[in-house]
Amino acid sequence: MINTTIIGAGPYGLSIAAHLRRKRIPFRIFGRPMDSWLSHMPKGMLLKSEGFASNLYDPEGDFPLERFCAEKGIEYRDSGIPVRLDTFSAYGLAFRDRMVPELEEKAVVSIEHLPNGFSLALDSGETVHSRRVVLAVGITHFEHVPANLSHLPAEFMSHSSHHADVEPFKGRSVIVLGGGSSALDLAGLLHEVGAHVQLVARQESLKFHGHNDKPRSLWQKLKRPQSGLGPGWKTRFFSDWPMVFHYLPESLRLEAVRRALGPAGGWFSKDKVVGRVSVLVGCTLQDARVHDGRVALSLICVDGTKQEITADHIIAATGYKVDIDRLQFLNAAIRSKLKAVNGSPVLSSTFESSVPGLYFTGIAAANSFGPLMRFAFGAGFTARTVTRALAKSLARDSVVRTAPTALTTTK
Repeated sequence: MINTTIIGAGPYGLSIAAHLRRKRIPFRIFGRPMDSWLSHMPKGMLLKSEGFASNLYDPEGDFPLERFCAEKGIEYRDSGIPVRLDTFSAYGLAFRDRMVPELEEKAVVSIEHLPNGFSLALDSGETVHSRRVVLAVGITHFEHVPANLSHLPAEFMSHSSHHADVEPFKGRSVIVLGGGSSALDLAGLLHEVGAHVQLVARQESLKFHGHNDKPRSLWQKLKRPQSGLGPGWKTRFFSDWPMVFHYLPESLRLEAVRRALGPAGGWFSKDKVVGRVSVLVGCTLQDARVHDGRVALSLICVDGTKQEITADHIIAATGYKVDIDRLQFLNAAIRSKLKAVNGSPVLSSTFESSVPGLYFTGIAAANSFGPLMRFAFGAGFTARTVTRALAKSLARDSVVRTAPTALTTTK
């Protein structure tokens, strides 16, 4: 039985593995490296996160994105130059090669709870026994499609995570539903490849993050301090004090996660959308149906008017919603024991769930540690916290194994 198994090889899984490796904590890690970024985000996309907030994390900070870009001759600045998706993906793969060569590109198909740990079945047919399991599965299990779209056939409706390549939509009409960065990025990229795009958003106006490449005054820095999640004291709190966030009352945490950092595009996407893409804002989807080989959407707008629009295909860029029941590789017995609120696991201050030895990271930990967990920037805090906890557990295991056995004598 090994000490720890990590499932997932994105920024969180790879960062945790790099920390465990440095601490010499025995582990195995399974997953396709950077899969969410390589297979579920559109080519040509730019990251909203600034360069300094787009790192993977090794304990000594030896291999940040800045160093990778310098080695490859890629233009980089801590802020002001958007990070390309292909740059970030290539950086993640290079981090894997340098920091986590142990990664095994195998899938875990089932996990069962044992009295002293877990049994994991792999798609290779191997069975692994592990005392602890860290889930770093990312967003792909949690794609959210509105109920009034879910009945549509796949040829007429898909989630934004299914489109790493938008070229097949060239010359076709597409409705993109949503007002966040995924929707705005997709709408702009679809327009660039020659698709006829309509963007439909519930909010009454599209929002884009601001951009200022001029030096900030001391007053501006004090008024709106920079953070890994953007400028402002609120984002600074989410970015720098996730442990404090963890100890807030549950109701405050849930509301903060629901409201904070709402739908908005990167500053660079504005020129690709505004004035180029047909936009309907303040409109809510009421119904969807297929008619004469096209998909038709019925909308009701904020002014009370109704509209019907049609297209060859609709892309639901409607984000992700954590629901542990979607993790079907966790057997039913484990899922039934997991304490959850609104579908998200309730976690301790070390990311451990109510099932001892089972840890959740990334977006699944957002309700416990805040909006930071929705971004790669949260991988550093997570890796340090989980590694400290696992090191203490390993030390306790060693004490138990080496403790002298009491002898009983009989007179």
